[in-house]
Parts: sequence; structure tokens; C-alpha cells
Amino acid sequence: MKHFNLEGIGMTSRRTRDRLVQRLRSNGIVDERVLDTIAAVPRHIFVDEALAHRAYEDSALPIGHGQTISQPYLVAAMTAALLAGGDGPPGRVLEIGTGSGYQTAILASLVAEVYSIERIAGLLERARDRLRALGVRNVQLKHGDGNSGWPAKAPFDAVMVTAGASHIPDAVMDQMADGAHLVIPVGKGDVKDLKRLRKSGDAWRQETLDQVRFVPLVRGIAR
Repeated sequence: MKHFNLEGIGMTSRRTRDRLVQRLRSNGIVDERVLDTIAAVPRHIFVDEALAHRAYEDSALPIGHGQTISQPYLVAAMTAALLAGGDGPPGRVLEIGTGSGYQTAILASLVAEVYSIERIAGLLERARDRLRALGVRNVQLKHGDGNSGWPAKAPFDAVMVTAGASHIPDAVMDQMADGAHLVIPVGKGDVKDLKRLRKSGDAWRQETLDQVRFVPLVRGIAR
């Protein structure tokens, strides 16, 4: 696990962060790499100051532009699913939906390279500032439509989609290396199936991990 630059960043008490980790563990998160990272990443810097006192609750919180920072349980579950989906930690990971940058920071601590796309420019710039403040150096950010993926940086060893999709974007699937895996909430209704897919040549093996709610995956870009 990589270390973060926490100088000048007010940290909540270790007891508060440990309480969140214990809650995640009791809810079925068993990957100690993920739990250690959740304990290390200061979630309160990824939310507005007025909500910082709620940062270590196991709940989603608003971050503006109609978006949310995901519930820590979902962050942990999706990260664990991504790590467990292959033969070892993936090297190059595409994240679709940077949002606050919190999930990005978690991934950056556990994999070699993260390429993250966000359609809302205002969110992307705030995420960039937060990641820079933490000293995260293995992340590249892009303002763009996540449905198109990031062809210039492909192929990817893994992809995480942090928004609810009605279907899996073909462009993203085409940018995955053989043996790569994808974690995505997908389905037609408000409640999505959290799926993990593994690419094997022209075939895909998939499994449903949970039922979840996410903000929708939207096409296009916004300021």
C-alpha cells in the first residue's frame, strides 16, 4: 500500500476511522489491503467542510452537481471485487466516474496506474486538487465521456465504473486486455446488479455480486 502525504491535512481520530473499518469488516469486507487503505485515506477531505463531521459514517454524501461520494461499504466492496477478479493486483486500471476522487485515491494506493475519467469539469478539478494534496502521483485524470473509455491509454487490466449503467459500453469492453476484469453496476431499473466480468478472448464470464444504487452513468460532458 502506498503512503499518502498527510502534512497539513487535519485527520480525524484513529478511533473514528477504526470504527468505520470495523463496521465494514462486520458487513463482510475481508480483504485487509482494502480495509487498511480505507483506514489510511482521509475521506473528510473529499467532502465539503460542512459535511466533514459525517465523513466516516457508512453512507453516501452529496458532493455537488447532483453527484455523491459513494458509501464506504460500496467503495470497499467494489475495490475488493476488482482486486479479486484476476490473478494478482491489476496494473493499469480505468475508472469511469472520478467524482470526488475518493475511490480514485483508494485505487491508487493498491494498483500501479489509475486512469480516471469524469464528465463534470468542476468535480474533476476539485478531485485533482485533493489528489495532489495527498501526494498521489500514479493517477492520470481526463475530462470526458466515460462511455467512450480512454482509447489512447488502452488496453486496461481492469475497469471500474462508479455510476449505474443501463448497459455495458462497447467501447470500454473493446479497450480491455485479454484476462482483464470489469466491475460495474448495470441494469434497467433504479436498483442495479453489481457485476464482475472477466474477458477471455472473445468470451466473457460474469457474476452478480450484489444489488446496489448509484447515480446514473450519463453521456456527454459538462462544466
